[in-house]
Amino acid sequence: MVKIYTSQFRYSGPDRLDITTKAKTPFSPTWDMVRNYKDNIITKQQYTDLYAKLMNQSYINYGVDWNNILNIDRVTFVCYCNSDSFCHRFLLAEYFVTLGAEYCGEII
Repeated sequence: MVKIYTSQFRYSGPDRLDITTKAKTPFSPTWDMVRNYKDNIITKQQYTDLYAKLMNQSYINYGVDWNNILNIDRVTFVCYCNSDSFCHRFLLAEYFVTLGAEYCGEII
C-alpha cells in the first residue's frame, strides 16, 4: 500500500504530486474555497466539510486516479501552505489513510 507524505510546494522529489488549486487535479480545492477561507468568509470546519464533499465526488468521478495513487509505493502531496498551518494536503492524506494508505508525515 502507498506511503503518503505531505510537503510545501518547493519539494521536488520524484514522488511529488501538485494538488494546488492551480494544478486542477482531482484532489485540488476550488478557487472559491481557498479565497473564502483566506478572507475569513468560511471557517476551517466549513472548508473541511466542503473539501470532503468535493473529494467524495472526486472519488466517484476519478476513481482511476485515486486507485492509481493507492497502487504506487509512495506519493508526496504538495501545495503552497506552510507546514504548520491548516491545509487540504493534510485532509487529503487522511482520506487516503481511510482507504488503507499509510501517512508518514510532513517533509520539511
